[in-house]
Amino acid sequence: MNRRAFLGAMGGAAAAGLAGCLGGGGAANGTGSSALYHPGNLETAFVRSGDYPDDPDPADGLPPEFGDPPAERSIDTSAFETLDVDGQTVKLAPSQVAKYWYDRGEARFVDARPKTQYEHSHIYGAVNSPAQPQSAGGPVDGWPTDDRVVAYCGCPHHLSSIRASSLQAADYTDVYVIDEGFWVGWHDQGYPMAGTDFEKPAAYHINGRVDPAYSGEYAWATAVESGQQEAAPIGDDGRYELHVRFSDITDATTMRVDTPAYSVTGELADLVAGTVTG
Repeated sequence: MNRRAFLGAMGGAAAAGLAGCLGGGGAANGTGSSALYHPGNLETAFVRSGDYPDDPDPADGLPPEFGDPPAERSIDTSAFETLDVDGQTVKLAPSQVAKYWYDRGEARFVDARPKTQYEHSHIYGAVNSPAQPQSAGGPVDGWPTDDRVVAYCGCPHHLSSIRASSLQAADYTDVYVIDEGFWVGWHDQGYPMAGTDFEKPAAYHINGRVDPAYSGEYAWATAVESGQQEAAPIGDDGRYELHVRFSDITDATTMRVDTPAYSVTGELADLVAGTVTG
């Protein structure tokens, strides 16, 4: 049986008929289910970047059936590069492999960016389940823990690796991150997308420094008004670089940078002009 049909049979009924947000409390401490957002009626709420089949269950994270899937081939996932994130080893899947799983309906897709970025453009069929600090977040409601899950973000894999880590901590056993990220690995390849605007936002880089004692923890950038977020690990020397690619921002956008040592709020132009030290 096609794995998409199997996955759908296992998880689709749990989310049937739901729109907007679902999920329970406890996400803040990583013990409960993460909030799950999906667009509901794609025909009226979102545009699509191609003439794609309808998604029968937007909450299941599975792509729709496009027909004529590629022939089965062997994927050596043990050869993937990895990241160590909050005690979890996160596997980085090349975008071509993620697309192969997508075309065969063999993975559920999770957009780890905040809702505003997801609404701008996302992988068609993916759900929105944002990364949270300290890899909080827990499982996704109704998804069996042995299903393959592919997370992604835009930077290319900071938020997604945090979300993948939290899924693995919640006992998901087959979790991956798109190595090149959404913009380069998916958007630029013309792969199936849904959203409200497919224009690629400009990139900004915020460099900062904290005490090296915080190495391995994360710095976060937040657009104060829209809530768009990005994260970056703090290196052994205490430095970090936040790759900000948010929709509808300018040099005058008010941003907040949060680290374990300090929070700084200012205009984006000022934050990118030097090194943030708090």
